[in-house]
Amino acid sequence: MARDYYEVLCIERTATEVEIKKAYRKLALQYHPDKNPGDQEAAEKFREVAEAYAVLSDPDKKQQYDTYGRVMDDSMGGFSSTGSVFDDLLGDVFGEFFGSSSSRRSRNRPAKGQSIEMYQELTFEESVFGVEKELTVKKSENCKRCDGTGAEPGGMKTCDKCNGQGVFTQRNGIFAVRTTCPACNGTGQIIKEPCKDCKGKGSHTVEKQIKVKIPAGIDDGMIMRVSGEGNAGSNGGPAGDLLLHIKVKDHKIFKRIDNDLHLTLPITVFDAILGNEFEIELIDGTKETIKVKPGTQVGERITLKGKGVPSVKGYNVGNLYVDLQILIPTNLSKEQKEVLENMRAESKENDMFSSKLKNLLERFKEFISGSK
Repeated sequence: MARDYYEVLCIERTATEVEIKKAYRKLALQYHPDKNPGDQEAAEKFREVAEAYAVLSDPDKKQQYDTYGRVMDDSMGGFSSTGSVFDDLLGDVFGEFFGSSSSRRSRNRPAKGQSIEMYQELTFEESVFGVEKELTVKKSENCKRCDGTGAEPGGMKTCDKCNGQGVFTQRNGIFAVRTTCPACNGTGQIIKEPCKDCKGKGSHTVEKQIKVKIPAGIDDGMIMRVSGEGNAGSNGGPAGDLLLHIKVKDHKIFKRIDNDLHLTLPITVFDAILGNEFEIELIDGTKETIKVKPGTQVGERITLKGKGVPSVKGYNVGNLYVDLQILIPTNLSKEQKEVLENMRAESKENDMFSSKLKNLLERFKEFISGSK
């Protein structure tokens, strides 16, 4: 039985895309055949790591694996036979061992730049209604003079260590083992004249001011992806993304659960018994009058539909739940206690809403007002 892919990469099932990639890079570097020549156990572990990353880095395959425990396309033992990350990753390994040139080609392919992660704090209101923020992002950008090559125009030459092959071939009987050329890092070319602007690095570190529109309904802990605002790509590849981790401040009155808002409204025992009207302020600053019905019980709430938080995808709007908190007086005078005793006696003999009890309630309201 195949090992659990999450265990192979030593990550939790809740791991983010960035965490998955980080775990893969660490393990791939540890078990790469170049660092462990002749170690079959390391080669097998590297294959497992590559296989796990091929699935977990692909959203569709990851969803299949999380749902069914395997990838449904079985054309190659559970993996797609064309265009898969699995093919690209294992191409590097088997290319080095069995003479394929795919390793060198893959190193020269356009590669997307690394993502940048930042944290952005929002007020409660900003998370509900959305906001535009101006951010300062420190990132790498390709050098304009050399277009990311690191060399002056015409300043590249064929690597004389590997004769432009990008690899060395070592033969042992009928076997041939290929390893990456350390001089050109597998590209087959080296810089003979470094770029004057970037000193051969191919990129510059810059601070860029960008404006980001944060959508209404975004919640604490969400990660917002801003495409193309990460580090520069290589070999003409696109820039990476900016991953914005959202942190929302607490509100002094409202609490959010999913797209619903919750508000606690303290009321007196008289408001609960006799009913009353209250004016409350909504999250958008407008006023709303709510009615507390006579005979309200402990734990009851009032629902205001559509007065919550909009879905971040714009599908719907949550509700506002007003939770009623009945305040019971603790310091009663002798007269107030007598009124309560009379009420209790009356309630045993008559219906709670008889006219005589209503009179007692009115009298009790007058007495108790002095204890507020």
